[in-house]
Amino acid sequence: MKVSREQNALNRDRILDSASQLFREKGFDGIGINDLMQAAGLTRGAFYGHFQSKDDLIGQACKQGLANNAAYWRSTLDTSPDGALAALASFYLSDRHQHASAKGCVLAALAPDAARQGPEVRSEFTQGVEAFLGILEELLDGDRQRAMATLATLVGGLVLSRAVDDPALAQGLRHAAQHAVNQQGAKA
Repeated sequence: MKVSREQNALNRDRILDSASQLFREKGFDGIGINDLMQAAGLTRGAFYGHFQSKDDLIGQACKQGLANNAAYWRSTLDTSPDGALAALASFYLSDRHQHASAKGCVLAALAPDAARQGPEVRSEFTQGVEAFLGILEELLDGDRQRAMATLATLVGGLVLSRAVDDPALAQGLRHAAQHAVNQQGAKA
């Protein structure tokens, strides 16, 4: 049975959405093609009609996830122009985001995995980091150094809060990172 172009595009999007979430939750090596395709409601055979390899899927899922995250950051800028950095830090370093890795920031969930991937995935991460830096530079009067420090603080605070098993320490890490980000914003 031939699949229409529209259905083919929908299937591809479903695979990318499922993969993006599962990669954030389990890491690139924590999930296989069979499980990815099952989560998307498709067969393994359909995979190769959309992607050349798992590495191809990883790169494209990262690209989509990073673009979605950047769009969320951009919408925060648009809805809270006067307090955008504080609003962004408040959400990013929230308890809810700490516990929602499958739907949260691709950078925080997958940066260590991406560092061990090939050039395609690392290139997608580079472009994603540049997009986030561009948003932060807008908020910080074009100061790239402060934008880099702010991004590192946000991502690092979230990553560390997810890594520890002490809820008070996790909360302290997130609050300290949020305070540091707000201080960067106060200098703007």
